[in-house]
Amino acid sequence: MEHRGLDADGCFEREGSLGQVPGAFAGVVAAARGRIRDAYGRRLHSAYLYGSVPRGTARPGRSDLDLLLALHHEPAGEDRDAAEVLARGLDEDFPEVEGVGILLYGKDTLLSEAERFDLGWFLACRCTPLLGADLAEHLPRYRPDSLLARETNGDLADVLPRWRRRMREASTPDENRRLCRLFSRHLVRTGFTLVMPRWGGWTSDLTESAEVFGGYYPQRADQMRAAAAAALEPVADPAVLRAYVEDLGPWLADEYTARHGTKTPRARHDRQDTH
Repeated sequence: MEHRGLDADGCFEREGSLGQVPGAFAGVVAAARGRIRDAYGRRLHSAYLYGSVPRGTARPGRSDLDLLLALHHEPAGEDRDAAEVLARGLDEDFPEVEGVGILLYGKDTLLSEAERFDLGWFLACRCTPLLGADLAEHLPRYRPDSLLARETNGDLADVLPRWRRRMREASTPDENRRLCRLFSRHLVRTGFTLVMPRWGGWTSDLTESAEVFGGYYPQRADQMRAAAAAALEPVADPAVLRAYVEDLGPWLADEYTARHGTKTPRARHDRQDTH
């Protein structure tokens, strides 16, 4: 029987490792390690990789490098400025990556009770340690249950108005493509976590996620497959974005709330899409 990303006890196995980093990305990962240390020094508690690079599925020139940095204190302006400089420098110096994204948090936030089933789960299960002591040692083991589904992606209804505003503000094909990639990934991952407790496992593969979703919602399967394809090969067509925010997104938000409830309100942090 396939284990579906779970161990023998039915808990998530941590995905990715430094040993799975493709050879083409070894240089940028090594540079990131050194530059993070230089940029943050004693302010840094730990650093992590996540996404396709530590999973071993990154494509040179097509994939981005995703980093999460945990600081001893809550990030200040100088910390965010340093992250921007760091991301820009890595992106410019290494053509292997198409972009560099850095999530920046204080360690107390990552370990907080409010974030236990969101950022805490993300760090413990989807991030690969790169520098420092691993905060996952202070977090519980996680299972693919309805609580996790609710706390990771149970806020799509709140996200959609922001997407509509960003769509209205987009004025170039490149901006539309970036939004297409962001929206598509978020919708596919939300569609997957909607059915995750019933499927009983985890995958970060977007194509597989769409197929798993389609097994439970065949009437929406083609839309989700198309979203998975657009996440990998984003398009500039505004009609695709409109379909997301006017049809698939609202339906998915309503179905999610009906099945899992709404994400617990909390003080939100500005962050990239992680789920």
